[in-house]
Amino acid sequence: MNNTKYYHILTYGCQMNVHESEKLAGFLEERGYVETQNQNQADVIVFNTCCIRKSAEEKILGNIGAVKPIKKLNPNLVVAVCGCMSQQPEMADLIQKKFPFVNIIFGTHNLSKFGEFLDDFNLNHKRIKSIEDEVYINENVPMYRTSGYNGWVNIMYGCNNFCTYCIVPYVRGREKSRDAKDIIEEVESLLKTGKYKVITLLGQNVNSYGNDLSNGISFAMLLQKIADLPYEFKLKFMTSHPKDLTDDVIDVIANNPKISKAIHLPVQSGSNRILKLMNRKYTVEHYLETINKIKEKIPNVSLTSDFIVGFPTETEEDFNMTCDLVKTVSYNGIFAFMYSPRQGTPAATMDGQVSQEEKNKRVNALLKLEKEISLQKNNEMIGKVENCIVERKLDTKDLDCYIVKTDSGKTIIVQCNDLRELSFVDVKITKIENNQLYGEVLN
Repeated sequence: MNNTKYYHILTYGCQMNVHESEKLAGFLEERGYVETQNQNQADVIVFNTCCIRKSAEEKILGNIGAVKPIKKLNPNLVVAVCGCMSQQPEMADLIQKKFPFVNIIFGTHNLSKFGEFLDDFNLNHKRIKSIEDEVYINENVPMYRTSGYNGWVNIMYGCNNFCTYCIVPYVRGREKSRDAKDIIEEVESLLKTGKYKVITLLGQNVNSYGNDLSNGISFAMLLQKIADLPYEFKLKFMTSHPKDLTDDVIDVIANNPKISKAIHLPVQSGSNRILKLMNRKYTVEHYLETINKIKEKIPNVSLTSDFIVGFPTETEEDFNMTCDLVKTVSYNGIFAFMYSPRQGTPAATMDGQVSQEEKNKRVNALLKLEKEISLQKNNEMIGKVENCIVERKLDTKDLDCYIVKTDSGKTIIVQCNDLRELSFVDVKITKIENNQLYGEVLN
């Protein structure tokens, strides 16, 4: 008889949620549960939710509803809903009312109590709904890491910026930084295993790390301390806010070979009028000044950004300014989103909401422009040397071919004898075919 207990986690949204699902999995693994990709086999199903866009919420609600027949066949199945969506009290109430088969509902602030909630429900079989106002940082959370050679490490939680379109400050709370000592110990524990060759620091706004602490350690200082660890690895971070990316952060990136030269700097719009309505607290001019500093000090930088099109009152002229900014910066890649009203945010009640048809038109035009620039940037890479991580050997009959990845995440195919997976090699890019890069190993 098979007494194995299984769990299945469905993760929606950002990298923060991906990492938090690793923590949820840690609690389950600690209790003897084993991961399964088959919902019908699961004894516990967890929905780790996102609420950044209305479409995400609608999809999640539909997927929660789809579990009802599974629960009917298996009354002992435990269903839990957590994360950003359920951190909203009105949404937690809706889930509780609409889906009576959901057993545990909790938010983002008390994720570290999931193990307690599960034990309590298994013991008492009473529904649990727990939404807390304050972020609770627990340094003793178990983790079951599922992101390959990349190790996610939270350095802070929450956001103080209150962009008018964004629900994050309401569901993630105010900024709270972890102690640098705890962060460095976690990073070192990952690197010591030899399994992790990329460390990615996470925060809603990593540049404001330490502002709430009294020890004087800034984000730049934290980057330096981690880069000084005596291991072979790449250090990445996300996400930055343009108003907080300081010269000392740019300098520490420029001067440390271990720190990734790929910088994601979301600008959202190329119109100062729209940026002011968004409460972004910087201008296009300030943003371009920062970009120019980065390019000057880090000539091989790879720049990416986020854009929102169709923000309330955005005109064709505003949108054209955004396109002009994309051309001026010449990004290596962008992420473009149509504005989605979020209940409880100031932008949701603004006059001048843009039609869905116009938003579709603009986002497609922006992505078309990005594709043209991306093709040009790829062609410019021919002849350049990139330090890459060896991901895996390709299954080819006659040639020893490997997939390697650049600092910025570009995939290159190389032919070489006996490369060691997860090692770092210098690769000269030799050609591009069908938008696929090919290269040769130099060392």
